[in-house]
Amino acid sequence: MGEVENVDVLIVGGGVIGCGAARELSKYELNILVVEKSSDISEGTTKCNNGMIHSGYDTKPNSLKAIYGVKGNAMYTQWAEELGFHFNRTGSFVCGFNQDDMDIIQGLYENGIKNKVPGIEVISGERAREIEPNINDGVIGALWTPSAGYVEPYEVTLALAENAIENGAKIWLNTEVFDVLQENGKVTGVVTNKGIIKAKVIINSAGLYADEIAKMINDEFYTIHPRRGTLGILDKENKGKLHTFVGKAPSKYTKGGGPQETPEGTLLIGPSAKEVADKEDLGVDRDDLDFILDKAMELTKNISPDTLITFFSGNRAATFEEDFIIEPSKKVKGFIHVAGIQSPGLASAPAISEAVMNLTLAELGDGVKEKATYNPKHTFNKAFRDCTNEEREKLIAQNPAYGKIVCRCETVTEAEIVNAINGIVPATTMDAVKRRTRAGMGRCQSGFCGSKVLDLLSKELNIPPTEVTLKGKNSEILTEPTRNFKRGEM
Repeated sequence: MGEVENVDVLIVGGGVIGCGAARELSKYELNILVVEKSSDISEGTTKCNNGMIHSGYDTKPNSLKAIYGVKGNAMYTQWAEELGFHFNRTGSFVCGFNQDDMDIIQGLYENGIKNKVPGIEVISGERAREIEPNINDGVIGALWTPSAGYVEPYEVTLALAENAIENGAKIWLNTEVFDVLQENGKVTGVVTNKGIIKAKVIINSAGLYADEIAKMINDEFYTIHPRRGTLGILDKENKGKLHTFVGKAPSKYTKGGGPQETPEGTLLIGPSAKEVADKEDLGVDRDDLDFILDKAMELTKNISPDTLITFFSGNRAATFEEDFIIEPSKKVKGFIHVAGIQSPGLASAPAISEAVMNLTLAELGDGVKEKATYNPKHTFNKAFRDCTNEEREKLIAQNPAYGKIVCRCETVTEAEIVNAINGIVPATTMDAVKRRTRAGMGRCQSGFCGSKVLDLLSKELNIPPTEVTLKGKNSEILTEPTRNFKRGEM
């Protein structure tokens, strides 16, 4: 297997941390490559969380989670301004129904003060309902943290990836690392399914598989044990009923989950928390679903469980230390561990990305120059559904494909889907198109638009319909044309 690329910095993992680090490092005159084994960025832990930018009230004081969480939360204002993703700083509640709950909330308040969470306070149930009218009437008090906010995690990651590429970085999808090469106590590159990639510094941000990458250099001093969380999506008929996250006093391993409205206006419930043995176990058990539905209904009013349209799960990359691991290897020079990035990992992402950049520059040594042409700004095209009628008419005049609605639930046009397929980070699967455009995210869950999206992928990628996949390798939608089946074979 021959050498296929030679870079300064190789980043393993295309989640929010890997793409965030790439974007930060693209400020410098460096050759940067992100490799991701899946068919798209944000395919792992990143896409499977509720998008909450936590305020930092419950992390252990002086832990990396506390330090990076509060700092990262504050940095999101600038990130959103520069990168153009949706960010709603709406605040969050932890609700109490009795004195035992309020005792826990008081402890969280004191912890939040230690962590320097801005604006944190304990308020009455009446005041909580003034802020959020659909909080359950049985709530007697709440912890209020106005700094909490919400993003669409895959949108943040896409903005980071595209901005990194615009500033010279590269991203290779469907690229799996099999081994890490080293010589004289220093990394020299990796072996992948596409060949050998030489690198001066390797950043291990492989999420659930970070421990397995670390094992390749015999520096596996932590173990990732997957903690599965289930989330549910309610129909948009609930839009506007809730604006902030509403939770209860958390348990040891989860902030407790609860209902919230995403920046898009969708009501999201969960997550749950369950230890599982298999990193690929993304099932949803009945008790998971009952947990998130029961909690959402307990905390709110005027919301019906009958409006649930779908549910899914994701695995957190938890370590037994229950804290982030962000440090250079003590055994091999040029290798940086970025592991155990579970909640509040998304909130911490700006601060972690900055820290990884600094660690990488230290590993590279003197002589790395800042890039005079670096541009921190990134812009997404305005969604057709958000346009005024005048803006829509102008778009259709420029490209008639804007006048063809493919996804009726989310008002997504053919032009938007084609643009996504041919984007800076191409959307080459059904799920990737869904994350870019929301086609298939609505009430019918691709029931009406799925075949049309599949047809567009087939045409734009110049592949047979039977080669179009849901999420990459071994997830083909069709096996062969229906007419090939004989009666009785179905």
